Amino acid sequence: MIRTEALDRLPVRTAVPALRRALDDRGVAVLCAPPGTGKTTLVPLVLAGLTGRGPVRRVVVAEPRRIAARAAARRMAWLLGERPGERVGFTVRGERVVGPDTVVEVVTTGVLLQRLQRDQELAGVDAVIIDECHERHLDADTVAAFLLDVREAIRPDLRLVAASATTDAEGWARLLGDAPVVEAQGVSHPVEVLWAPPARPVKPPHGMRVDPALLTHVAATVRRALGEREGDVLCFLPGVGEIGRVAGQLAGVDAEVLQVHGRAPAAVQDAVLAGSSGGRRVVLATSVAESSLTVPGVRVVVDSGLAREPRTDHARGLSALTTVRASRAAGRQRAGRAGREAPGAVYRCWDQAEDGRLARFPSPEIKVADLAAFALQAACWGDPDASSLALLDPPPAGAMGAAREVLEAIGAVDDGGRVTGRGARMSRLGLHPRLARALLDGAREAGARRAAEVVALLSEEPPREYGDDLAAALRTARRGQDAYAARWKQEVRRLSGQVEGAGSGGARSDDAVVGLVAALAFPERVARARGDGAFLMASGTGAELRDSSRLRSAPWLAVTVADLPSHAASARVRLAAVIDESTALLAAGHLRVRGEEVRWAGGEVVARAVDRLGAVELAVRPLKQPDPELVRGALVEGLRREGLGLLRWTRDSEQLRLRLAFLHRVLGPPWPDVSDGALLAETGAWLEPELSRARFRADLGRIDAGQALRRLLPWATGEAVRLDELAPERIEVPSGSRIRVEYGGEQPVLAVKLQELFGLAETPRVAGVPVLVHLLSPAGRPAAVTADLASFWREGYKAVRAELRGRYPKHPWPEDPATVPATRFTSAGLRRS
Repeated sequence: MIRTEALDRLPVRTAVPALRRALDDRGVAVLCAPPGTGKTTLVPLVLAGLTGRGPVRRVVVAEPRRIAARAAARRMAWLLGERPGERVGFTVRGERVVGPDTVVEVVTTGVLLQRLQRDQELAGVDAVIIDECHERHLDADTVAAFLLDVREAIRPDLRLVAASATTDAEGWARLLGDAPVVEAQGVSHPVEVLWAPPARPVKPPHGMRVDPALLTHVAATVRRALGEREGDVLCFLPGVGEIGRVAGQLAGVDAEVLQVHGRAPAAVQDAVLAGSSGGRRVVLATSVAESSLTVPGVRVVVDSGLAREPRTDHARGLSALTTVRASRAAGRQRAGRAGREAPGAVYRCWDQAEDGRLARFPSPEIKVADLAAFALQAACWGDPDASSLALLDPPPAGAMGAAREVLEAIGAVDDGGRVTGRGARMSRLGLHPRLARALLDGAREAGARRAAEVVALLSEEPPREYGDDLAAALRTARRGQDAYAARWKQEVRRLSGQVEGAGSGGARSDDAVVGLVAALAFPERVARARGDGAFLMASGTGAELRDSSRLRSAPWLAVTVADLPSHAASARVRLAAVIDESTALLAAGHLRVRGEEVRWAGGEVVARAVDRLGAVELAVRPLKQPDPELVRGALVEGLRREGLGLLRWTRDSEQLRLRLAFLHRVLGPPWPDVSDGALLAETGAWLEPELSRARFRADLGRIDAGQALRRLLPWATGEAVRLDELAPERIEVPSGSRIRVEYGGEQPVLAVKLQELFGLAETPRVAGVPVLVHLLSPAGRPAAVTADLASFWREGYKAVRAELRGRYPKHPWPEDPATVPATRFTSAGLRRS
C-alpha cells in the first residue's frame, strides 16, 4: 500500500506542477531542492506515474554513489509499500535488483555511462534524472553531456532533469539550453553555529594524512555535543580510516556509534537510514551524508572541516584521493543536516576567522582528476578530444594529453585518438583503463581468476590493516570475513566472468601474479631499489617505504598506491607488490629505451650508452666517440644552465657586448640583440666553428667571446664599420685624454676629472644619446653627475669649486672654466706645459 501520508509530507511536492510544466514545454529542467525535501524519492515516482493518475513512464535516476543508489531505491520502494525489485529497482556495479515490473531504476552514473555506450537511444526510457549534479562528479558531467547529445541527435523526446541540492543552478540551466529552473523550498529550522577549533594548532592535511591530534579533538567535540545537546549526532570526517579512528576514541559513550561510508555493509546503511530505535546515536559519515543521504533523528552536526577529492600529478604519474579543506558550500550543506527536523546546532572544528578563506565550492572533478577513463569514454562516444561535448568546464589540455598518452600506451586508442577494438572492450569492463589493461593482459599471462583477484584489490584499495604488501593483502582478502573481503569476492566473480577462456597461468606463483598484474596496471610505477627503503620509479619519481615495511629488501616493486606530500621529494608508498626485473620489462616494455645519451650533467659533458626503463637505468657504459651533434647539444645545454660565463670574456669583449646591446636598444636592427636568450638561440651564427670543435667544458673556456661576437656585426649592410663612430670605446676630451665609455646602464657613462673638461660647453653624444658625465675630483672621487654640461658650468660648478678648491689647492679652479685650458695636470704643471 502506498504510504500517502509520508509522500504528502515531502516539501518538494509543491514544486511538482512547475516541474511537469517545464518538462512538457521544454523537455529539460533544473530542479533545486534542499536535502531531505524528497527530490530523490518523490520526483521519480511522480514522473513515472506511480503516485497518481497519468501514464506510466520509465524513469532512470542516476546517483553519484552506490550507497545513495541503494538507499534511494529502498526508500522509494518503501513509499510504495513494496520491496526493491518490484516497481522500483536499482543497479550498481556488481549488483542488480530489478524485475519485469520495474519502471523506476536507480543507477550509479558509472552504470548509466556503460548503458549509454551500449544503447545510445536508451530504448524504453522516458526520463533521466541526474541527481546531486552540484557535486560536479566527472561521471555525472559526462552523463549529462552524452544525454544532451542523445536528445539533440536521436531522442528529442527524452526528458532530462538535473537535480541539485543547492540554488547555484545557472550553469546547469545554460548547459541544458536555458532550461527552466524549478525551486522547492525545504522545511528549514534554525541551526546554531558553534566554533570549536582545537586548543593547539594542528598540522594541515597532506596526501591522505590527517593529524591524529585533530581526530582526537573531533572525538572530544562529539562527546561535548552529546553532553550539551539533545538528539542524534552526525559527524563528518574525510574517509573510512578517520571514521574508524574516531569510532575507537568514542568507546564507552552513552550512544550507539554507527559508521556510514561507501564500504559500510548494507545492513549498517539500512540501520542508519531507518532512524533510532530508542537510544541516542552518533553517526560518523563521509561527505556521502551531505546531500545524498538523509539521516533521521539528527539534531547536532560535528564537522571536521575536511573532505577527500581526487588529485592527479600528471608529471609524476600519481593520482589518488587527497585530503582537503571542505568548501564553504559543503559546510552549509553539512550544517543544514542539523535543522532538517527541528532546531539544531553545528560544531565546526575550525576557527571562525578561517571560514572566509575557504573555497566557495568544491573543485569540479574534471579539473583535478585523472582523465584517462573520461578520455576513453569520449573516444568511444566518437569525440576523442571531447571538443563537441556540452560540459560545464572543458577538460584541461594537459590532463587530456596525459590521458591520451596512457590510452595509446595500453592500446585503447590509436595515434589519432580513435578508439580501438581493444579499447572498446576495455570500456565495457567497468574499470579504469589501467585496470582494464591489467585484467585483459594479466588474464592472458596468469589466468582469468587470479588476474581478477588482483584487479579487484586495485579497484578498491584494501583497508590499511591489510598492510602495504599487495600479495599479503590478497591472502588476507581470500580468508577474510570482513565487509571488504565480501565486496572483494563479489567483484572477483564479476571480473573473472568478463574474461573467461583466458590462459591458466599455472606456472606462476601467487606472489608473481600479483606483481605482474600490478605492474601491468601501473607500468610507470615499476621501481628499482636505491637502498635503505628508497626506490626510483620509471616515471622518475622517488618512492620510500615505511621503516616497518617488509618490502624494504625487495629489488624491484610495482607501486600501486602512493601519495606525494607537498614539498616532498619522494612519494610515500602505501601499497606495492614485489617484482623482478623481467616482470618490470614485460609490463613496462614500451618505456624501454636503448641508445647513446650525451648530456650536460654535474657541470660537464657526460657521454654514455644507456639501456633504461623510463628513468631507471638498467645498464650504462661510457662512450668513447659520441656523436658530435649530441656533444654540441650538450654544450649548448650547459651554456643555458650555467650561462655564457663558460666562455672566455675579457674586459674588451664584455665592453663590446655592452656597446652592441646599447646600439640594439637605441637604433634597433641591423645591430644585433646580444641578450642571453638571443645569443643562446643563435649559437650557430656566432659560436661556430669553435663550438662544433669543442668536446668538454674546458673547450668552452678557450672560446674568445669577443672575437665570436664580432661575427654578429652587420657586415653585409656595411654598418659594421661604423661601430666605433656610433658607440666608441673611448671619447677624446679637451685635455687630450681618451676616456673609456661605460655602456652598462640606461645612458653611456663618461667618468672624467673635472679639469679635463674645461672649455667643453656641450655634453658629448653617442649615437645621438647624451652621455652621463661623472665629474671627478683630482683624486678621482665623484664630485658631480650631469647629462647637461652647459647647465653644470652655469649652475653647479660654483658649488663644486667652493667645496673642492681648498682641498685641492694645487689644481686650477678658475671662476670661469671657459678661460682656462683643459688639463690633466696641476696648476704648476699646466704653466710648465
